[in-house]
Amino acid sequence: MNGAIAVVGIGADGWDGLPESSRRVLRTAEVLIGAPRQLGLLPEDDCPGERVTWPSPLRPAVPRLLAAHEGRPIAVLASGDPSFYGIGRTLAETVGADRLRIHPHPSSVSYAAARLGWPLEAVETVSLVARPLAALSAALHPGRQLLVLGEGPETPARVAGLLRETGWGDTRIRVLEQLGGDRERVLDGTAADWPYERTDALHVLALDCVRDPDTLRLGAVPGLPDEAYEHDGQLTKRYVRAATLAALAPAPGELLWDIGGGSGSIGIEWMRAHRSCRAVAVEKSAERAARITRNADTLGVPGLRVVTASAPEGLADLPAPDAIFIGGGLTAPGLLDACWDALPAGGRLVANTVTLESEALLADRYRRHGGELVRLAVAAAVPVGGFTGWRQAMPVTQWSVTKGSEER
Repeated sequence: MNGAIAVVGIGADGWDGLPESSRRVLRTAEVLIGAPRQLGLLPEDDCPGERVTWPSPLRPAVPRLLAAHEGRPIAVLASGDPSFYGIGRTLAETVGADRLRIHPHPSSVSYAAARLGWPLEAVETVSLVARPLAALSAALHPGRQLLVLGEGPETPARVAGLLRETGWGDTRIRVLEQLGGDRERVLDGTAADWPYERTDALHVLALDCVRDPDTLRLGAVPGLPDEAYEHDGQLTKRYVRAATLAALAPAPGELLWDIGGGSGSIGIEWMRAHRSCRAVAVEKSAERAARITRNADTLGVPGLRVVTASAPEGLADLPAPDAIFIGGGLTAPGLLDACWDALPAGGRLVANTVTLESEALLADRYRRHGGELVRLAVAAAVPVGGFTGWRQAMPVTQWSVTKGSEER
């Protein structure tokens, strides 16, 4: 396909709110593509082009639909700023950014920040469009101001329900509807007493986060309290977990294999490090695999993929990782070799163990590949009669290595 595709942002104020440059593009387009609501905002006399609505599901249809109108001037309509959680990304990934000529309109988030007097650079935006509701949980911190993009008229009530259930009932919710249009309206309340079952479908939620006094505090760095997890004892404990995530060093967009997932804590906190981090937990126990999924939902990373399989067999069809954590099953034949072979140059591998047999394996790999071999020991103060003493947890041996570094 050749030729530029115009992508024009439009708001609730419709044709009247468009700059002349955007109007000129829409007037001359032979094909106008968009949602029925967007197309309905264009005056037929000014925009005589053929009107085509997006089918559902949208993404698979994009190449076919654009190819059907190849050679004709095409204008695609988008809500607000096409490059902000909009059709602009899908089109760029499908036909290439160099083919697009994007004409942005103020986004609903920009309008919302302006109405609220919130500094946009200090506000976190969470999209629930085609995303699980649980994704909101990771962004909840006391005093934070969040803007949430809703998917439909029931979204505010669902968000209020989640906040009540997870200990954020005093959070103030404002729903800003039809921003920039003649029917603009604000609904105000708290999650605890939210009265609206449905709102206008075109809205943004503004949250002033307030944590209930008895709700467990979750920080923004690895090492969440052990109490944050549902587990059966198979849990990398808090202080060892923090050291393990430091060795894994998650970076935006990277993929982790969490092998022997247990309760999923390493993969979950890897994904909490940045919203674009991804993880696959491999766990042979179906019961534990289900528990990992529940923990991921509770802690705001429902995108964690769980594979119920033994390793190394369950690794065969996984996408290439940027890092691998082995928290169990080190003595399984071929596991370490399979993990090492799967890592690209620059990939990291971290393995923890408490047994002498697995420690011997890690010592051998340390001699062969280098890296760091450390022993992590944690002791907690406990009552001893009328006094206080130290109770030592089992020491953890940890091997961490970057593939491609100098080997011994």
